[in-house]
Order: sequence, then C-alpha cells, then structure tokens
Amino acid sequence: MSETLLDGLRRFASREEAEGSPLAVALFAIPGVTEVVLTGGTVTVTKDHPDPWQVMGKRVGVAIRGTLASGVAPVAPAPPALAAEDEALYGRVADLFEAEINPAIARHGGYVELIDVQDRVVMLRMGGGCQGCGMADVTLRQGIEASLRERIPEVAGIVDVTDHAAGTNPYVSASKK
Repeated sequence: MSETLLDGLRRFASREEAEGSPLAVALFAIPGVTEVVLTGGTVTVTKDHPDPWQVMGKRVGVAIRGTLASGVAPVAPAPPALAAEDEALYGRVADLFEAEINPAIARHGGYVELIDVQDRVVMLRMGGGCQGCGMADVTLRQGIEASLRERIPEVAGIVDVTDHAAGTNPYVSASKK
C-alpha cells in the first residue's frame, strides 16, 4: 500500500478497541480476524479462521479498498492519557534496546528496531541477520521478551512486525525445502 494511513502505529486486539477507526472496524467485520496492526502504509491482520490466506486476503483487500474509497479518516488517534503512558514506556524500552539488547544481537549480525509502544505492547522489527533467521523466534521470545519482562514488567506484550520472508542475509539460514 502506498497511502500513509497514519504516523506512528495503532494496534487493535478486538472489535471494541477498533470502534472509531473505520478501517479496523471493517477488518474486524471479517469472520476470524483477531488482531489488526496499522503503521504508516502497512496493514497487518492476524486470523484464527480455517480459510486459507488466499481467501482471507481477498476479504481484507475489499475492506481496505472500501474504507479508503469512503473518504473518511481510516484510523483514529490513540487516546491522550494512554498515549502519554506509552510514550514514557517507549523511552525505557528504547534505552534497554540500546544499552543491552542490540549490543548482544549485533554479535550475530542483527539488530532490533523499536517501532512503537501501544497499550503497553512493544512493537518491534528485526533486521540484519535476524530478519529471516531460523532462530529469530527464539531470540524474540527467550532473549528480547524475557529481558523486557524482567527489566520493565509494565510491558504487556511484544509484537514482531518483521517480514521474515524478505530476509536476505540471515545469520542462520532457514532450512531448504
């Protein structure tokens, strides 16, 4: 998508959270959608429906095109009080990434970029040797998430928005099929 939806990032984990944001409402109207993450011009949808992505993707595309064609703002800004709390948490997470997490990951040719903190959920993107690496999930869950939960217990969760299929230089190559 080339159209910028919003500056920053919004994450919706339910229909109720999506109220007031027409694009998220339209996506949650699709049976099986469980989460919507919107950032810049990127829309990420998570599903728990048995239909394959080829089928679900068509529905998602219709919802996106319909919302954008309506002319209304597709995404509402985050509530101010929550935004202030997340902003303070963002600074603490950024400091931890810079001081401890990225130096450790850099030894394996990778890095982690903090995208945003929303509703106390950390959004990150893995790069370098981490993008596309077969061990990225282990690094994420046992390394990054464990450090965040230990050092900053207010963090409610972690979401990796990396397109691992686009990785070109993984430290540990994924197995060939």
